[in-house]
Amino acid sequence: MTKLLKKWWARFLFQDRGIIPSARLLLLYGIFSIVLIGFGIWIEIPWYLIFSINILFLLGTFIDLFYLPKRKDVICERNFPKDMERGIVYPIEVSVINKSRHPFSYLMVDGLPKTFKRVFPVKGKCQAKSTVIHTYETMAAERGKYEVGKLYVRIRSFLGLWQRQITFDMTEEVKVIPDLTETKRYLEDTQKYLLYEGTVIRKQQSGMGEFAQIRHYVVGDDPRLINWRQTAKLQEVMTNDYEPEHGKYVTILIDCGRMMGAELPKGNRLEKVLEAAMTVAAAALEKGDYVSVVAFSKEVKVFVPPGKGMNHLQTILHAVYDLQVDPVESNYAQVLSYVETHQKKRSLLLLFSDVRTFLYERNALIYLQRLRQRHLFLMIGIQDHVLQRIVQIKPTDIEKTMQKSMAQKQILFKRNEKAKWERRGMLMIEAREEKLAATAVSLYMDVLNRQLI
Repeated sequence: MTKLLKKWWARFLFQDRGIIPSARLLLLYGIFSIVLIGFGIWIEIPWYLIFSINILFLLGTFIDLFYLPKRKDVICERNFPKDMERGIVYPIEVSVINKSRHPFSYLMVDGLPKTFKRVFPVKGKCQAKSTVIHTYETMAAERGKYEVGKLYVRIRSFLGLWQRQITFDMTEEVKVIPDLTETKRYLEDTQKYLLYEGTVIRKQQSGMGEFAQIRHYVVGDDPRLINWRQTAKLQEVMTNDYEPEHGKYVTILIDCGRMMGAELPKGNRLEKVLEAAMTVAAAALEKGDYVSVVAFSKEVKVFVPPGKGMNHLQTILHAVYDLQVDPVESNYAQVLSYVETHQKKRSLLLLFSDVRTFLYERNALIYLQRLRQRHLFLMIGIQDHVLQRIVQIKPTDIEKTMQKSMAQKQILFKRNEKAKWERRGMLMIEAREEKLAATAVSLYMDVLNRQLI
């Protein structure tokens, strides 16, 4: 294919700039040529005359170019967010500015990455000396850093015979971060979020923690905490309110090994783990605690040092937003050794991983026994929904009976091995994928309220 043909082909694919014929022109020219050839055969018109009439017809269509706005008279501006949450639909605004005296209609194709939802080409009209704001919706299916490319626009006049294709270089980077819906719901109302999820939090021990405020007494409060001085002064029953001490250390361990790539109805295990980890981090930072994050697979991939304050949440988010599953087995011994070296203060170590894989780990036991002397270690994973579904089937034939018995055997093995690890001091919990964030926050709250760290 010659350079000229490649250029014309790119124009038809919205990949170049220039003037191209419209589908309307091609259709009219085709009908005109067929009719003219038919008349030529019927009344025996010379072929050179037919050819000349065709040329004159094409030259006549050039009148349409006078009503087609020039390149400098059309301006487009795109408003694209710098950060997008995975799986969330975002409206993208494109301003089309027409500085010419002629109206036009347009087709638009935006240079979105292939993993984004695409609805192109989009259509619209712009009157003379006016501005139109066109909105389309897109959604990112995978996390990571992407580049949004050029914006391609085809304009045509009211005759619609020729089209001018214009390319706007608006290349910019966009970061697709984890879905923070759970985190936002928690920050809006902690207790309402946990109650909605059906999670019960153990109440704080009476009089334990830091004094927070004096408030009105409500049914269910401990009578021993009534502030009699303020009660007598205000002639209303007032009580002291305590909250857990601030400044605790929470270390979140995120497994990025092979088993975290197991597919779920929406995304994979790593996606859900990142969403839950961000929710726990937000809960701890809101309480005034220090949060650090370690992501690992065969080796440590990301380490975010301890920090406090809600601004630290952005630091964590931009450090882990592009984590991907590695096709290797996780090295638990190395990450536990790494934590032992870098986390000197007593901390809650919350490990997000696959429980079944960890149960086969033996090398990590030595490091775990060392960590127990200084840290509190908890592990949370996602239930195997396939295994749970097989256990619920009715054994109507031999094949289903074998499947159900093997699934029950796997569950029994996991239960026995978990009991062994728990006797060594590590709590292991599996939650449904939709309850993972709420369960993780509940664990953190329970540890905090019981003054275990």
